[in-house]
Amino acid sequence: MKKQLFKNIKGLVLAGEDIPALLSGGEMSNVPIIHNAFLALENGEVVAYGPMSEWEGIVDWRDLEVIDADGKFVLPAFCDSHTHTVFAKTREEEFVERIQGLSYEQIALNGGGILNSAKKLQQMEEDLLYDLAVERVTKMIACGTGAIEIKSGYGLSVDAELKMLRVIKRLKSHFSIPIKATLLAAHAFPLEFKDNHRGYIDLIINQIIPAVEKENLADYIDVFCERNYFSPEEMEEILKAGIRAGLKPKVHVNQFSSMGGLEKALELNALTVDHLEVLTENDISALKSGGTLPVFLPGCSHFLSIPFGNALQLLEQNIPFALASDFNPGSTPCYNLFVIWSLACIKMRLTPEQALIALTVNAAAAMELSATHGTISLGKKPGIILTKEIPSLAYIPYSFGETLVEQVYI
Repeated sequence: MKKQLFKNIKGLVLAGEDIPALLSGGEMSNVPIIHNAFLALENGEVVAYGPMSEWEGIVDWRDLEVIDADGKFVLPAFCDSHTHTVFAKTREEEFVERIQGLSYEQIALNGGGILNSAKKLQQMEEDLLYDLAVERVTKMIACGTGAIEIKSGYGLSVDAELKMLRVIKRLKSHFSIPIKATLLAAHAFPLEFKDNHRGYIDLIINQIIPAVEKENLADYIDVFCERNYFSPEEMEEILKAGIRAGLKPKVHVNQFSSMGGLEKALELNALTVDHLEVLTENDISALKSGGTLPVFLPGCSHFLSIPFGNALQLLEQNIPFALASDFNPGSTPCYNLFVIWSLACIKMRLTPEQALIALTVNAAAAMELSATHGTISLGKKPGIILTKEIPSLAYIPYSFGETLVEQVYI
């Protein structure tokens, strides 16, 4: 049994037994911190914690690794509920095209974007795709991520979508952190179905979804509901087919426009609605019904120079929300959730505490991991981030770009 004791912790963050699984409004401003604390783990499971004045006699010293955290903070690992970590090639050439004036949508209409990634992925062997994904997930963990959702969607054919999902299944076996898989075959219409949307939707419903169900390759199903992509009606048909196959909806909506996809996702009891760079009053009213968690992706807004989601409005309405990276080669080539933390504070005007809650407690709920992740609580295995010596919790998002992780314990 591997036993670890963190002692003299300057601030033990989000430690407690009565932290709700989902926080909203004013609750997101209250982050419990135990100062001058200890934390004991056994095989990654939290077995004891509290102020240093209470640690004597609690910990079994046999075969114990002791970590002196004097001047350092200890946090639960982040949960990244929206990523596209499995891809073949980066797309820096499109980055240059956007600098030169083209929009993301213009690049996509010219054959770039998702179709660019799909072409490259279709040509890559599964083993190489897996090796590249292992490298990325290893880097994500080193940056403090303790649970990851990964989508398909760069296959856009039966064989390539299944190839992606098989890679994700191999990643689940390789890593000790939870990895959730999402089928996103409805990410874009392949070129051969550009003028035959019905044909591709039938392919997803009649071939891809049954194959995914047969091999048990996914936990969730996603659709990119947006202008030039899938309509709310097309999304509904695909999601209902996924639901029949045992897949829960987690969907892309309102990235560039509000066209009814959010309301349709709520009707279908989606676990999350992600992006939300565009939010109307009707959208916000619909979100008050609860049951579906909004997820903002500030890295995408930053990289594409599009609006940031209005999280402050959700705070005012007591609507809980999460934050995620959207790590992908086209619109967010950033997997570091410390950067996302800073962006949420700087660009979305969230306090450090509100953004942290959205990356931990609420993000765990966005992946159905509240029982094990998101807080430092007895019996949980959240993964532990040990920072370098820092003056305060707020220093972390304040010092954007600085590497403050001493070590991540998974």
